[in-house]
Amino acid sequence: MNEFEKLNVLDLLPQRPPFVMIDSMVFCDMQTCETRLEIRADNIFNDEGRFSSAGMNENIAQTCAAALGYASLCRNEKVKIGFIGAVSGFRAYRTPKTGETLLTRVEKLQEVFNITLVHATILIGDEKVAETDMKIALEK
Repeated sequence: MNEFEKLNVLDLLPQRPPFVMIDSMVFCDMQTCETRLEIRADNIFNDEGRFSSAGMNENIAQTCAAALGYASLCRNEKVKIGFIGAVSGFRAYRTPKTGETLLTRVEKLQEVFNITLVHATILIGDEKVAETDMKIALEK
């Protein structure tokens, strides 16, 4: 277990169970954040053994929130709430199955004022299962 995986994701996110869509942070720096999520049968976005596109988008948004929350904690600041401003170019190549583990990677493309643009990729092993660009707006 690395230093990031020891973090309690609930300290980084405004969401609370059953709406938490990340299990752990794998890596985070100023440009990239990676999280893991195991798809469980009781996940609210699990529909008949498949994790929905809405769940994948929420997983990406929460990975962004975890990155921003981690940056706030590193600066000894209060974790701010973020909002999805836009999702563009979402592509799901397949829907993950119950029991599979997602590795979600968000890469910061641009940051202007309180808006952050990221490119996100969801992997299962080496297989890309989804990707999108997302704009996140942070509360002031």
